[in-house]
Amino acid sequence: MRHLNFSGEEILETIDMVRTEQLDIRTITVGISLLDCVSDSCEGLCRNVYDKVERVARDLRRVSADISEEFGLPIINNRIAVTPVALIAGRSGPLELLRIAETLDRAAHAVNVDFIGGFSAQVEKGMTQIDANLFAAIPAALAATQRVCASVNVGSTRAGLNMDAIAAMGRIVKQTAALTGAANSIGCAKLVVFCNAVEDNPFMAGAFHGASEPECTVNVGVSGPGVVLRAIKAAGDVDFGTLTSIIRRTAFKITRAGELVGRTAATRLGLPFGIVDLSLAPTPAEGDSVARILEEIGLDSVGTHGSTAALALLNDAVKKGGAMASSYVGGPSGAFIPLSEDAGMIEAAERGAITIDKLEAMTAVCSVGLDMIAIPGDTPAETIAAIIADEAAIGMINKKTTAVRLIPAVGKRVGDWVDFGGLLGRAPVIAVNTRSSSRLIARGGRIPSPLQALIN
Repeated sequence: MRHLNFSGEEILETIDMVRTEQLDIRTITVGISLLDCVSDSCEGLCRNVYDKVERVARDLRRVSADISEEFGLPIINNRIAVTPVALIAGRSGPLELLRIAETLDRAAHAVNVDFIGGFSAQVEKGMTQIDANLFAAIPAALAATQRVCASVNVGSTRAGLNMDAIAAMGRIVKQTAALTGAANSIGCAKLVVFCNAVEDNPFMAGAFHGASEPECTVNVGVSGPGVVLRAIKAAGDVDFGTLTSIIRRTAFKITRAGELVGRTAATRLGLPFGIVDLSLAPTPAEGDSVARILEEIGLDSVGTHGSTAALALLNDAVKKGGAMASSYVGGPSGAFIPLSEDAGMIEAAERGAITIDKLEAMTAVCSVGLDMIAIPGDTPAETIAAIIADEAAIGMINKKTTAVRLIPAVGKRVGDWVDFGGLLGRAPVIAVNTRSSSRLIARGGRIPSPLQALIN
């Protein structure tokens, strides 16, 4: 750790950020390759997967707790990301894939992590039979497990958008909602649909350990909206150049703290350090809100005109500050705007100040996309698919990661509430456009990649 030298002033600033500004490490995520777990039988594969996850991550919870106590820095979640299951499942059918998901869940329970991500497929250019089987297994897998998260990459700037996969995901989101309807359709909170998914994302529900990643790695996701909010408040009515500089310096400090924790955890676990994701990840706690930051920048309420510009400034400054602080910034990195996990966003939605259309516009400049948004339970699958397609198109054209995590809450209407508890929070059910998109979705095929893809 000789390359990370902290001054006394930095240490005191970090202590102050923890005590008064809600700085925390949102997650330590251990990435594990399962490529060597393949077997000619489902039983052998499940046994190999369980044994490897248990062996690699058995000390994660203990190490995390020790570091948190030693540094006085809260570490909120401990997670695992594994190789996308579609890459290791061979000829497994939906029932065998369900067994694999249950094995991952048992392993996650055994090592006492909060979530395990990687029940995933990458189908931006087309689907194999195993991809189709995994699609079919997703609803039952998310209903039968507590800690397993699923993700599907349906598009990229290089490949375009797989509209057949997008149509299928609209139906799968609906099926998952139905199977977990008694629990506010919480299965959908563990399912993300991506465009331009990254392979080193430590945040759930979209984490998986990409095929280009090493055997194992330790990735860290930091938080810190409260730290940024306090810095902006202290600055007063400065101009945008000065404001950007303040946010950049604050992100630098947050990233330094995150890398220290990540490298310490990696050393103690005997694993290589991967990346620090410096995304501003909010929580339902008051003061730990990206929406409050945007309002402090000058908005009467998040969602009003100027929200996209303010978010663009914030996201860019956070990335620049993080890049100065560490050579190993990765994941989405920037600012998350999940509706149910941000107290300011929840209030804005409740009073009608923010709509799904404005959220979509804001995702063009933030870290990921339409995240943890509760919509009416009777929303058609084609409408959900069209929302996914819109968001994926933003990612494809802008060469950025975008994602959709929608919860069509069974039995809920606009104005009702869903409550997931913990970091997932609660949210009002908001309206979607009720005009049909079914003809668009029925066309099928692939939307070709844009001109930006021709970069060779």
